[in-house]
Amino acid sequence: MKNKQVIETGLRLRKRMKKLSAFLVAFFGQFLFVAYAMAEEASGAGSSGGSLVAIGAGICMGMAALGGTLGQGRAVASALEGVARNPGAASKVQTPMILGLALIESLVLFSFVIAIMLVGKV
Repeated sequence: MKNKQVIETGLRLRKRMKKLSAFLVAFFGQFLFVAYAMAEEASGAGSSGGSLVAIGAGICMGMAALGGTLGQGRAVASALEGVARNPGAASKVQTPMILGLALIESLVLFSFVIAIMLVGKV
């Protein structure tokens, strides 16, 4: 019995580490792409700087949409799980859930504004 609990704990820890490593790669990768896209181009170089800014803006939007979607899905799943366990708390869970969804969506829209500003520099 004890070995089974140790194995399950190890599996949960491994799952968390995979999620954390994926998040860190995405987080720092975003900064690498944006920094490369915003780097000043040399005086005699070609015109690839504009395309890199556009690529950075596209990556920014993709990552924001992915993060917003995952966050919203997780928030709704947790709220529905809470309501399923205690149906009487549905009215108390619904308002904070909708507020959280609105705040998550505002972050996605903020990244859209940043992407538009980046493309406007091209």
